[in-house]
Amino acid sequence: MIITNTETVAGHQITKVLGLVQGNTVRAKHAGRDIAAGFKNLVGGELRGYTELLTESRREAVQRMIAQAQQLGANAIVNIRFTTSAVTSGASEMYAYGTAVVLQPSA
Repeated sequence: MIITNTETVAGHQITKVLGLVQGNTVRAKHAGRDIAAGFKNLVGGELRGYTELLTESRREAVQRMIAQAQQLGANAIVNIRFTTSAVTSGASEMYAYGTAVVLQPSA
C-alpha cells in the first residue's frame, strides 16, 4: 500500500478513485503522564509521555485507514491528512483520512 500526502505518485497513474477512507482512535490521558507533564511544565522541555501517546494514536488511525482502503481494493491512499480534536476533558481523537485509489505504473 502506497501512502502519501500528495495528490499524485511519481511514476504512477491513478486509474480508479475508490473514495474517502478514514481511521480514528480516541485516547485518554494517563494520570502518570499528567503528573509528569505538570512537572515538565515547570522547567520546560518535551512532554515525552504525550509524544508517545500521539505517535501510538497516529499509528493506530493510519492502520485503520489502510484496512478500510484494502477492503475497497485500493493499492494506494493519496492526499492523506491528520486532525485532532478534544472529545471530552482528558480525551482526544486522532483522525486520519485520505483518498483510496488504484495506481498503475506509468508507461
